[in-house]
Amino acid sequence: MHSLTLLPLLASVASAGASSHIRRSNATTTGVAGACAALTAQFPDQVLTATSANYTFESTDYWDVRSDANPSCIFLPDTADQVATAVSLLVTNDAPFAVRGGGHMNFPGSNNIDNGVLVALENLMQLDVDNATQTIDVGPGTRWVDVYDALAPYGLYCIGGRMKTIGVPGLLLIGGWHYFNNKYGYAMDNVLEYDVVLANGTQVTANSTSHPDLFWALKGGASNFGVVTRFRLQAFEQGLLSTTIQEYGEDAVAGYISAVCDFVESTTSEVAAGAVFSIQYNATTKVVAPSLLGVEQTNVSPPPRFANFTALNSTLAISQLMNTTAWHNQLDTPNQMFRVQFSHRTMKPDAGQIIQYFQMWKDAVDEIADVAGLYPTFVLNAAPASAARVAQTNGVGNVWGLDDSENWLIFQFSTGWADAADDIRVTSWSERLITQMHTINQEKGLASEFVYMGDAGEWQDPWAGMAPENVAKAQEIRTAYDPNGVFRYLNYGGFKLPY
Repeated sequence: MHSLTLLPLLASVASAGASSHIRRSNATTTGVAGACAALTAQFPDQVLTATSANYTFESTDYWDVRSDANPSCIFLPDTADQVATAVSLLVTNDAPFAVRGGGHMNFPGSNNIDNGVLVALENLMQLDVDNATQTIDVGPGTRWVDVYDALAPYGLYCIGGRMKTIGVPGLLLIGGWHYFNNKYGYAMDNVLEYDVVLANGTQVTANSTSHPDLFWALKGGASNFGVVTRFRLQAFEQGLLSTTIQEYGEDAVAGYISAVCDFVESTTSEVAAGAVFSIQYNATTKVVAPSLLGVEQTNVSPPPRFANFTALNSTLAISQLMNTTAWHNQLDTPNQMFRVQFSHRTMKPDAGQIIQYFQMWKDAVDEIADVAGLYPTFVLNAAPASAARVAQTNGVGNVWGLDDSENWLIFQFSTGWADAADDIRVTSWSERLITQMHTINQEKGLASEFVYMGDAGEWQDPWAGMAPENVAKAQEIRTAYDPNGVFRYLNYGGFKLPY
């Protein structure tokens, strides 16, 4: 959910038979060189190598420094047909590859690759609005600010990223948090159609009547089935948003966390409203700063759903009616500022327990205060029952299969730092601490095993918290559409389905 840099920004199946599998051990340097040569022969102006002028920019065009890598070549397709050709050439040459849309995932290797081929989709910038059906066709090279800007002249809005430069495809394929999930479901639940390049280079359109199995699997199934070259999204009419930005001191932490839990427990689908809840801690100055970014679908200001927060003693409170683009344009995720590690777990919104966890986290941050460039944030995100209910009742569903009988709260460590030398230390610290807290929750009957891919550490297993029958179904669909395992063995970054 990418809350790490929020405050400074506001200041400015079973598998197929083994004999049919592509084996990563066969993916050689020769294969990569052959793929790069073949791509260059067909698309001489669209392939970059290490000596190309734009190579460094393209290989670091991500918000998380840990995603930086050195691909052997970078291919920049202009059309879906070119993506299909590239996939065919990569498979023919047995060349490992990564696919980048907007660089949303911060799992290292999920959208870049060392010594392989990077397929960068930034030129696929389709943004076609159909006002009559209130839909928009979106290319995978877009960011959410592009989508919101395209919809705004029609008085339309859609469920997408909460910060403007988040990439469209990554968010849509793994689920997608937005302020209005409680009413409209997750971003994936609002996709009506996908154009997909499959592992054999063919192209299909997946919707409720064409390849409906693949249509379902792409809703939360991540990068396991193909390369999506077009998303058709459902939009809705939206006038001004009622927004509020509030900041507090450390004395408000207990009241702030209690207000978050009250907000989650009182959430229904009647009024669309949501927020980014985060607490910054500066381990050097010892300053604690809770903050709220709240949005409600109403013309009343301040937004009534956040009355418990407005009642707290704040150090800053700005509430105003804003159009959708004005709100999102102030929420940027700058590239290349931090190395970032996420860890999170899901629990019932128990305020007393979360207050304890905040103190445990704060004390633990002090133990790594010597890490250069340390930038720790304690993040809370609502996962209300009403959001899960959309997929339970829309006739399609999604891979998650979340139960819609319980309101949940996700608590997350979002940790930034400066030096690669501290990668193992910070990751181990985060894993141990979040695991300790989750164990306590399990013992107290507060825990959910759900893990959201977009905010998970690479050591976490999102599939373990999904409905087991859904995971098995997704595995069967993977085998049907990618029997040779291209998106397991050649495109191997990110959260791949279990074997």
